[in-house]
Amino acid sequence: MTRMRLGIPAMGLVTPLGAGKLENARKLLAGTRAGLALQAVVLPDRQVPAGIVTAPLPELPDGFDKYRSRNNRLMLLALREIAAEVDAVRERYGPHRIAVILGTSTSGIAEGEAAFATHHRTGHWPDGFDYRQQELGNLAPFAAAALGVTGPAYTIATACSSSAKVFASARRLLNAGICDAAVVGGADTICRTTLNGFASLEAMSRGLCNPFSRNRDGINIGEGAAAFLVTREAAPISLLGCGESSDAHHLSAPDPTGAGAHIAMSAALADAGIGAADIDYVNLHGTGTALNDAMEGLAVHDLFGTSVPCSSTKAMTGHMLGAAGACEAAFLWLVLAGGKVLPPHLWDGVPDPAIPSLNLVPPGMCLPARDRYAMMSNSFAFGGNNMALILGKGAW
Repeated sequence: MTRMRLGIPAMGLVTPLGAGKLENARKLLAGTRAGLALQAVVLPDRQVPAGIVTAPLPELPDGFDKYRSRNNRLMLLALREIAAEVDAVRERYGPHRIAVILGTSTSGIAEGEAAFATHHRTGHWPDGFDYRQQELGNLAPFAAAALGVTGPAYTIATACSSSAKVFASARRLLNAGICDAAVVGGADTICRTTLNGFASLEAMSRGLCNPFSRNRDGINIGEGAAAFLVTREAAPISLLGCGESSDAHHLSAPDPTGAGAHIAMSAALADAGIGAADIDYVNLHGTGTALNDAMEGLAVHDLFGTSVPCSSTKAMTGHMLGAAGACEAAFLWLVLAGGKVLPPHLWDGVPDPAIPSLNLVPPGMCLPARDRYAMMSNSFAFGGNNMALILGKGAW
């Protein structure tokens, strides 16, 4: 069976580690928690560590008032890193043949929070506030307008798998001949609603998150954005496989057996036409919560044993929620593009005896030199909405 490999020739990225591919790669592979050093005053009873983007964000063009939000400005910064490549395919195929599929879970909620606070205090809405700024579907139409493309544009909001699912959606459009190229990715930004929501679930860590440790006590929240250009044309880095599942175990708790995660990872391998032994690295969902890490450890160990190197990069960025899938896929892209060094798993080194042993990446770990690589990234969301992506380099 001949499989269509979608090329990913361009990627843009902004996270708490920094703006752009070079800064993110340098800090990601060195292993730093500096992105979580800021304290965000967002809960009524305490300060919490949060991964906040400190890079200057671009202002939106005139006429974009209904799109004016920090979330869209963050997305615009990531989009600018792929703008030249998007311009080239737009000229080649026409703007109507370029799709935009992006994921988010917050959109412009922070702007809505500020506007409602002003209205509560003064009885008036602030100048410049437009209710459409906080609509979840706002992100993709904004990006399409900013890029000057007119193909299908829609936003996916499935919580923490949102911006991973965009790859499968784009591939379906390309395979159906509806478009010739697609811009995919996502953005999420810090807001009080999200952080207080996770706090109400007792899911927030009181310190730095500690994925897969016996001492883990919850997540840190982060923000970020990633953008990719995907086409049918060959590129050094390709989308090899996508695996989706929806186990619907519980509204907020994962299936403790890891069955849904296992199905998604197995489906991605089958879709790529490769086996578990072909995977060189797994970027774990690894939130640092008791239930998520336990179920993911079961599923990953059952599928890969103790051989494949694994790490959770959320210990460096926080959980970027709706942007996590795209940003962590971008981390795979950086590793595949840059060489053999893997992102380290930062934790206190105390294993949980209830989680099967995994090959957690120590700082400085390198892959052996070979002609091709395949890497997986996991994204597991509320409601059992699971996604596994496989990116590769070389001939598969």
